[in-house]
Amino acid sequence: MAGIYIHIPFCKKICSYCDFYRIILPGDYSILIDSLIKEAEIRKNYLKDEVISTIYFGGGTPSVISLKEIERILNHLYNHFKIDTNCEITIELNPDDIDPSYLKALKKLNINRVSLGIQSWRDNDLVLLKRRHNAAQAEKALINTINAGFENITIDLIYGIPGMSSADWIANLEKTFTFDIKHFSAYHLTIEPGTAFAKMKEKGLLAEIDEEESANQFNILIEKAEKAGFIHYEISNFGKEGYFSRHNTSYWKQINYLGLGPSAHSFNNYSRQWNVKSVNNYINSIRNNKSFYEGEELSAKTRFNEYIMTSLRTMWGIDLDFVETTFEKEGYDYIINTAGKFKEYGLMKQENKNLILTNQGKMISDNIISEFMMPEEE
Repeated sequence: MAGIYIHIPFCKKICSYCDFYRIILPGDYSILIDSLIKEAEIRKNYLKDEVISTIYFGGGTPSVISLKEIERILNHLYNHFKIDTNCEITIELNPDDIDPSYLKALKKLNINRVSLGIQSWRDNDLVLLKRRHNAAQAEKALINTINAGFENITIDLIYGIPGMSSADWIANLEKTFTFDIKHFSAYHLTIEPGTAFAKMKEKGLLAEIDEEESANQFNILIEKAEKAGFIHYEISNFGKEGYFSRHNTSYWKQINYLGLGPSAHSFNNYSRQWNVKSVNNYINSIRNNKSFYEGEELSAKTRFNEYIMTSLRTMWGIDLDFVETTFEKEGYDYIINTAGKFKEYGLMKQENKNLILTNQGKMISDNIISEFMMPEEE
């Protein structure tokens, strides 16, 4: 099965840390929705008639567009793709965009998974992050979502925020676990080029937390989540049994997906494509029947590296049987030889035919993954 991602790039306010493609919500956004729907028609053959098992509205802030437009998009997808009857349909929501009537309307559209961008339960963190909501609004939004009958709810949290102590992070997690949710994502703050935080750092107005505090908050996250009954199935994601994100898991397991909208990416195991990173260029190109995306055919080594990069982030790790079948002896031997020192240092372990990062290894996962990358031939 395959997935569809819909990128809604609009926001009412730009957060200090965000480096996703996004713009301030224009007065009239219907023309972009028209273009997005037309793109779905143009590219319906990219997934070669596969059944769609997940649909994901991301952004940006999908909750800033009307329910009518969300319905338009979904109706079009159902008319042009084979959608699984048990399709996981997720929408990202900002806490101050929703109320009980809005949530009730989402359920009528068969949206069955809600992702709330809470980020922190502390008002001073939210002010620094330039979030639109406060902690009270976040709590009200989550309670309303639960009361609306959504069983599959996830929230986003950020740790490693300047000024956040380990005690603050513990309080954030303990507050989260008082609610009946089955999934949450926790991301360490990274200061990306071009963001407001990056400019503040350049001016000496913002200092990142030190490595020791960063590691301590990561260890707290793992310990507290496990005690609360969550499974750490991907470096930044925690879910109860049966509530892992099917859509995001498809990325990590190399399942095909189609991305619709400006800057969205698509993948079908043999090629990767990415849409133009501009609303105006995207709209004009589609309107004038011009190319609106670039792409590349994936070599065997590129596919190998992408498999390593995604699989090592998960609890399933590298499947050695899959590697041997897909990438033959060269890929298998390369992994075995590279893994040796990491196993020796306690950063990686082998369970049956899977190589998995230990908790210590997860803390430096980017460094370990980079050492597994097979050099491309020049």
